[in-house]
Amino acid sequence: MTRNPIKLIAEDFSPVPSLEAYDGVQVSAVEEFGGGTGGAGLDAIGVLVFDEGPLPEGIGLDRDALARAGFEAKAGQSLLLPQPGHSLIIVVGGGPEPEATDATLRDAGAAFVRAAKKATTLGLRVPSIGSTDAAAAARALTEGVLLGRYRYDALKAEAREPALERVEFRLDGVDVQAASAGIAEGVVTARATAIARDLANTPPSHLTATDMAAAAELLGGRFGFDVEVFDKEQLIELGCGGLLGVNAASAEEPRMIVLNFLPEATATGHLGLVGKGIMYDSGGISLKPSDPMHLLMKMDMGGAAAVLGAFTALRDLGATARVTGWLMCTDNMPSGSAYKLGDVLTARGGKTVEVKNTDAEGRLVMMDGLVLATEEGVDAIVDIATLTGAALRALGETHSVVLGTSQPLVDRIVEAGDATDEATWQFPLMRKYRKLMDSDVADIANLGGTNAGATTAALFLAEFVGETPWAHLDIAGTMNAESDDSWRSKGATGYGARLLVEVAKGFTPVE
Repeated sequence: MTRNPIKLIAEDFSPVPSLEAYDGVQVSAVEEFGGGTGGAGLDAIGVLVFDEGPLPEGIGLDRDALARAGFEAKAGQSLLLPQPGHSLIIVVGGGPEPEATDATLRDAGAAFVRAAKKATTLGLRVPSIGSTDAAAAARALTEGVLLGRYRYDALKAEAREPALERVEFRLDGVDVQAASAGIAEGVVTARATAIARDLANTPPSHLTATDMAAAAELLGGRFGFDVEVFDKEQLIELGCGGLLGVNAASAEEPRMIVLNFLPEATATGHLGLVGKGIMYDSGGISLKPSDPMHLLMKMDMGGAAAVLGAFTALRDLGATARVTGWLMCTDNMPSGSAYKLGDVLTARGGKTVEVKNTDAEGRLVMMDGLVLATEEGVDAIVDIATLTGAALRALGETHSVVLGTSQPLVDRIVEAGDATDEATWQFPLMRKYRKLMDSDVADIANLGGTNAGATTAALFLAEFVGETPWAHLDIAGTMNAESDDSWRSKGATGYGARLLVEVAKGFTPVE
């Protein structure tokens, strides 16, 4: 990969260190822990406890004793019960059993693994899986455990927590074969999210646009998708004025990274994914204030990271659709060559854009990718971007914003968000706000005023999709977790990777 003088690290540094961790962990469904040894050899055994009903055997305490210790079986609660000479027992709260869902189990898996911070071999017993089925339950538990243990330690001398080696799930009354299938899916989807987290957590000096391209080529070779990289000269030939304009001040070249996954059988459809890849966003000439949010701007490529992470899951999950991705990658820096307020950029396809704020750069790089996706003839486009502070202010850190021209496509995204616990909320695409981006000197301006920022940003992107069904995910609020929250480990969340996998794997055309 490209090196510069401030990358004072080993030449074998990897922007996706989670690959090694996932290669080293064994996850399985069992009828008895430890092959019938009662858990011998496991550092910790967790037991999911709902707030009512008889307690599972093996805990050694009744509900009154647990309550005196402060454990009321509320969702997310955990209590450690040391056992001299035996595996540590950890009771994990599940809340009301009738209300248990996949999300409940995912959260329980995360709560368990966080309580067992030093354990490398784990067993988790679930006496009841509520209304969910075996495969879905096992997938959710797997995601919770693996994502709950995630830490970005690539640049630390020592890891904060040991890597998992073995995880066993005992789901009482559940077919082990069905649970094993769900575990296999959960490992793949959790790995996709971990890869997206790795990329977004990597410092910008260690992950330039060029480095991102190299990472994509590495992942494509391993996970069965093709990668084509376009350098600056090729982008000039393509007329990608948005990406080139934003890149003008940077010492690092831009890259457009095109990913292509083809299923083994005839494709059920062709989905286009476009990801914002601003490797670091200073705001350009419209410089951001030096505050904690500025520090997080290494994550402004979280949309591209989510797309790339999703691609690593498609082959292993047997995706039936063709999927093509456009990752629009550059940093946004101030310098003597920077694009300026008042400049006019020409997008791929010829539409001109007046720059009214250089910190509204994401939509400028995305417009070129959207046009290229329409030229490819995809059946639908989903774009994903850490696009606006308005999305964060409106919905906080738990939900992304979704807007689009195709209600069936938006519905699929909302359903995928519900299934993966990567929640999203639909905003209206208010066409009457389009006039806010009128320009006296160009076809459109890149800023629409102080209000309805998430909507006007989406309206700008809508100018470049033509008649192709399209939906837009604004993940500015969900890209980062300030502290551990269930399966969302502190730092980059990898939001969108599992959601996009859910949308893409069986995609069929929409209206």
